[in-house]
Amino acid sequence: MMIPDMPAREPVLELVNATVVKGGVTILHALSLTIHDGEHTAILGPNGAGKSTLVKLLTHHEYAWAMDDDQLPPVRVYGDDRWDVQALRAQLGVISADMHHRFVTGNSAGNIKAEDVVISGLYATHGFLRPDQRTDDARRKAAASLARVDAGHLAEKMMDEMSTGEARRVLIARALVTNPRALILDEPTSGLDVVSRHKFLALVERVGQTGTTLIFVTHHVEEIVPSVARVVLLKDGRVAHDGAKADMLTDARLTDVFGAPVFVTERDGHYFARA
Repeated sequence: MMIPDMPAREPVLELVNATVVKGGVTILHALSLTIHDGEHTAILGPNGAGKSTLVKLLTHHEYAWAMDDDQLPPVRVYGDDRWDVQALRAQLGVISADMHHRFVTGNSAGNIKAEDVVISGLYATHGFLRPDQRTDDARRKAAASLARVDAGHLAEKMMDEMSTGEARRVLIARALVTNPRALILDEPTSGLDVVSRHKFLALVERVGQTGTTLIFVTHHVEEIVPSVARVVLLKDGRVAHDGAKADMLTDARLTDVFGAPVFVTERDGHYFARA
């Protein structure tokens, strides 16, 4: 869904013949894709389609090379191909199952409370906070971000004492604490039960309605919230199909991309798929 009356700005993401090769295997094949500010988009495809690599290009954890030496840079985020990583992460909030693991079970800094998780978003760290970083201003920003996602009551709670749904809500607060222009959701409901998933996606939908661009990267049709109007279908590191959600989320399109019969139903703007 395009946000109305927004000023013209650089696209969130521009890929121009972007190619990624790892271990001699081509993960992304000359991929070209542009996502504009306010254009809520889902990037959907099976495991191995290149979705995770695409997220890492956005966050500058991976780098692509161009097919032609004289072409434009293969990856541009908000019009720039040379970002200070910390500055970039202030523009892009990221929520993923991997990040959940880092803060709940795999944090080498030890157990951490919700307030510090959110503060760490201001410094693009994963829980390593110096005492001087817990300033009054940082704590106020953390409190405001937690309140924005109805998680203020969790501020002093330790992450490993939370339900998966509570922890995921704290990670939304962390992603939003810098007021990013876009929110990237990489398989965001992994590990959530059906009720927690519904609450989480309703919250994300609300965030998208405030003007933050939503980019879903997923293999679950059910994660695509109603405000997403565009769907990009990836297959084998290439864009197989790209267009309006209703045209992309069809039996024929998903059967082609997933390589097996898939049947799609829609109800009140929500889509469901079964094999």
